[in-house]
Amino acid sequence: MHTRLTPRDTLLAVLVTIAWGANFAVIRLGVADMPPLLLASLRFVVVFALAAPFVPRRGIPWRRLIPIGMAMGVGQFGFLFVAISLGMPSGLAATVLQVQVVFTTLFAVAFLGERLNRRRIAGLGLAVAGIVLIGLDAGASATVVGFVLAIAAAACWATSNVLTRSLGAVGGLSVVVWSAAVPPIPLFLLSLAFEGPTEIGAALTHPTWGVAFSLAYLAILATLFGYGVWNTLLGKYPASTVAPFSLLVPPVGLLTGWLAFGEVPDVPSLIGAGLVIAGIAVANIVVARRTKATNASSVPASSLPDADPEPEEPARLTV
Repeated sequence: MHTRLTPRDTLLAVLVTIAWGANFAVIRLGVADMPPLLLASLRFVVVFALAAPFVPRRGIPWRRLIPIGMAMGVGQFGFLFVAISLGMPSGLAATVLQVQVVFTTLFAVAFLGERLNRRRIAGLGLAVAGIVLIGLDAGASATVVGFVLAIAAAACWATSNVLTRSLGAVGGLSVVVWSAAVPPIPLFLLSLAFEGPTEIGAALTHPTWGVAFSLAYLAILATLFGYGVWNTLLGKYPASTVAPFSLLVPPVGLLTGWLAFGEVPDVPSLIGAGLVIAGIAVANIVVARRTKATNASSVPASSLPDADPEPEEPARLTV
C-alpha cells in the first residue's frame, strides 16, 4: 500500500473536503425554501435512486443497515438540518459536528472495548474545550437550540460510526448507499408530524432553484462523489495518510458560510473552533506517527502494547 498520495489523489482529497465543507452552506440554502426534515428525506431518496442500481449491497444484512440508516440519516442529518434551519450558522455547524470524533471514541471504548492513550485523550480534551467555548457563546453566534441539536447530530453520527465499524471490512460506499433506503420514510413521517402537510405540499408543488441545487449537491457531490472518492483513497493509502485532509472541512465550512451568507462568528466561537480543529489534529498526528512506526517495523498495529485504539475512524465519514 502506498504511503504518499500522488498529485492527482492529493487534488481529489482536497476537492472532496472542499465539497464536504461547502455542504453546510448548501444545506442552509436548501432549508431556506424547504422544511428541513422533508429536505433530508428527499436527499436520501435521490442518493438511493441514483446509486443503488450500480452499487452492490455486498451481502450486508438489513438488520445491520437499518440501525445505521436510522442513526446516520434520521438522527445525524435530521438534527443537523433542523439545527441549521433554526439559526445555527453553517460554518459553526461544520465545526461543531466534528465533535463526533469525541463521541465515536467514547462509544468505541464503551461498546467495542477499545483503549485510549494519553495523547489521544489530550486531543479529545482540546476538542471538548472548544465545543464548551462555542456552547457558552451560542447565544451570540448561534441559537442555543441549534447548538444542542448540532451536538445531538454529532452523537448520532458517532453511533453510526460505531455501528458501521462493527461490520468489519465491508464496502463503505455500499453501506452509505444501501442505508440510504432507511431514512426517507421515517424522516417524511417526522416532517408530516412537525412541519405539517401544508408546508410539505407548498414545498413540493413550488420547488425553487435553491432547493433543486441543494438536493443535487447533497446527493451527487457531497455523498456519491465525496464518499466514492474518499473510500477509493482509503483503499489505496493508509487511513493516517488520508485522515488529515478532513481537517479542511471546518475551515472550508466557516469560509463558505462567510462568503455565502455573511456569517461572522464571535471571537469566542472562533477560538472554540480553533480548539476543535487543533484537538482533532492532535488525534490525527498521533495516528500518523504510530502508523509510520508500525509500517517501518512491519508489526501489525494490533500487536503493539500501546497502539492507538481507533486509528481509522475519524477518516471514514465526514458529512
